[in-house]
Amino acid sequence: MTGTRHVPVMLDRCLGLLAPALAEPGAVVVDCTLGLGGHSEALLTAFPAARLVALDRDKEALRLSGERLAPFGDRATLVHAVYDELPDVLDRLGIPKVQGVLFDLGVSSMQLDEAERGFAYAQDAPLDMRMDQSAGMSAAEVLNTYPPGELVRILRAYGEEKQAKRIVSAIVRERAVEPFTDSARLVELIRDALPQAAKRTGGNPAKRTFQALRIEVNGELSSVEAAVPAAVASLAVGGRIAVLAYHSLEDRLVKQVFAAGAANTAPPGLPVVPERYQPRLRLLTRGAELPTEEEVAENRRAAPARLRGAERIREDVR
Repeated sequence: MTGTRHVPVMLDRCLGLLAPALAEPGAVVVDCTLGLGGHSEALLTAFPAARLVALDRDKEALRLSGERLAPFGDRATLVHAVYDELPDVLDRLGIPKVQGVLFDLGVSSMQLDEAERGFAYAQDAPLDMRMDQSAGMSAAEVLNTYPPGELVRILRAYGEEKQAKRIVSAIVRERAVEPFTDSARLVELIRDALPQAAKRTGGNPAKRTFQALRIEVNGELSSVEAAVPAAVASLAVGGRIAVLAYHSLEDRLVKQVFAAGAANTAPPGLPVVPERYQPRLRLLTRGAELPTEEEVAENRRAAPARLRGAERIREDVR
């Protein structure tokens, strides 16, 4: 697995989107989702005048990427933080504005590849799924303690699982007999609970439930909801942001933030639009860009990726 885990998704396109903002000496770029440091290493290499600030909530990822980025010395500052803590991180570092921000949302390759983390439904492992294993509830605790109605809501909202009620009924029945601890038992339960027709579409039938649990355990959507507007606010005029999302829920949030920033908010009928109503962003992608067929063939994890980019063109006017 080590050969595939270091392949950053849509790397050239991400670098291309950010490039115009990062050429000047003193430019600061933030990698909000450091992972194993593939994107960060490429940013530091491609833009030798830039300084990097990189965030990750996963201490093991910080350790491994710290080794990888050590040759860049003090050009790289690695911080243990969730990406919605970006304003606090920049404040602590004394950085008022940045020139580039990159998000590569979802689960890192390392978390998928390390079986004991419990993210992957294809192999048996403890049901953990925490990106930061030093904090918060595990997936097993969620499964074993949440009320049935709340579990149904999570599976529907975060996994877009049409069979949520059927799956949760089986979970509630089984957890009363014995609490859940490992992923194999949950995968088997989901297979048994689904009607035949539902098993024939969309790959592994456990995929949507695992996605929903992971999002709940890590508070991913609420973090994205807070982090992307905060990142836009941190951009200097001329600064750029690129966001890779891997499912429709994340991508929709990013689309909404970018669309709002690129909109004219003036009341209708004004002969001249005052500065405070002018768009703050210029969209750099037409909709969401997809990976090429060649990239997907080389790196199957790129398949669901959706990339959006925007440029800051005005300051906020109060």
